[in-house]
Amino acid sequence: MVGNLISKEVNWSASDFLIAGALLFTTAFLINLVRSRIKKRYQRILISVFILLALALIWIELAVGIFGSPFAGN
Repeated sequence: MVGNLISKEVNWSASDFLIAGALLFTTAFLINLVRSRIKKRYQRILISVFILLALALIWIELAVGIFGSPFAGN
């Protein structure tokens, strides 16, 4: 949000902030769910890393379109 206020190069709309918030909330919720339900430590770590990797791939796709999907605006 600060970048949006001080720079003309950052141009996020309200829907961009909404999507980013939804992605971050969902990620935090899923990791919290994994932490409370999964008992084995290595499984918790593995699933949490997978969730974070999915977040990163979705965020990157929405930002620059590395896969060229319709979600990226291509």
